[in-house]
Amino acid sequence: MLDPHKASRPMNLVVIGLGMASKPHLAALRQLDETVSVAGVYTRNAARRAEVGAQFGWPTYDSIDAICADPDVDGAILITPPNAREAIIAKLAAAGKHVLTEKPVERNLQGAQSIVEACEKADVMLGVVLQHRFRAGAVALRELVESGRLGRIHMVRVALPWWRDQAYYDHAGRGRYDSDGGGVLITQAIHVMDLMLSLTGPVQTVAALTGTTPFHDMEAEDFASAGLVFETGALGSIMATTSSFPGDVETLELDAENASVRLKAGELLIHWRNGEVETIGEVTGTGGGSDPMDFPCDWHRDLIAEFADAWQAGRPPRVTGRAALKVHALIDAIERSAKNKRQEEVKTV
Repeated sequence: MLDPHKASRPMNLVVIGLGMASKPHLAALRQLDETVSVAGVYTRNAARRAEVGAQFGWPTYDSIDAICADPDVDGAILITPPNAREAIIAKLAAAGKHVLTEKPVERNLQGAQSIVEACEKADVMLGVVLQHRFRAGAVALRELVESGRLGRIHMVRVALPWWRDQAYYDHAGRGRYDSDGGGVLITQAIHVMDLMLSLTGPVQTVAALTGTTPFHDMEAEDFASAGLVFETGALGSIMATTSSFPGDVETLELDAENASVRLKAGELLIHWRNGEVETIGEVTGTGGGSDPMDFPCDWHRDLIAEFADAWQAGRPPRVTGRAALKVHALIDAIERSAKNKRQEEVKTV
């Protein structure tokens, strides 16, 4: 039920974590002053939080406990490394603060499930920053799928030919299981894989190969390839890498009864079986090349605005923690398949 008090004011959010990934969030929040109020910012680095607070004119907090104790704070945007999330979210949830966390939810499926269950038990919203769902082309594709105009989907193809130089992985924790939770799958490809699952439904089984190319010195994989069997009976494939110089945009292709569609970054190309061709949206930067943050803040803006709208309306956000478990389960199955050198079932979550 709609709470009139909520509807009368913006949602008060704190930004926790001010590293590289905070750039589009901070830019997006500047455009959302009518729907979101920034209650403050926090990072363990006192100089960095003072710098951001002064730059944007926002208050600062000196601890997570201070955020939890502030009755005016409705929730937090969490942009910390994956290995720091579970403890922080536990505190926020216990204090009744809603959470919009960067992907991945945690480093592995088990950790992600623990976070989702903690938020559900505390009855707080848990949203996940999987912003590719908010691109114009992706929104149009969702409408096509949900309307039934495409007909049944028979084949699915995902390609993510990205590039990261060694300097990227030389940064502390990157490409490590104890900090990031893995490599290209959980850090880069998770976006397009989540988008795929939101359109196609769950994958039933996978047969995968993962590895690390000579381009990188890192613990986790910089290459992954998998064959997929969906619960609908559709067949598909995923290829993801950060070793494809100089890097290109990712694509998601669906071959259906009435049309074949190709989502290239934000541009949707539709080839109807009757010969008609449509184009919706445009190709934009995606962070697939040497600059990981080379993309606009529009998708983050729309995702944050939708999260605040969900809070005001008393409904779940579009990308819930529970929904994000599906892509975690798929990544888990790909990793198990590659390790065990056999076909693996995707766990039900």
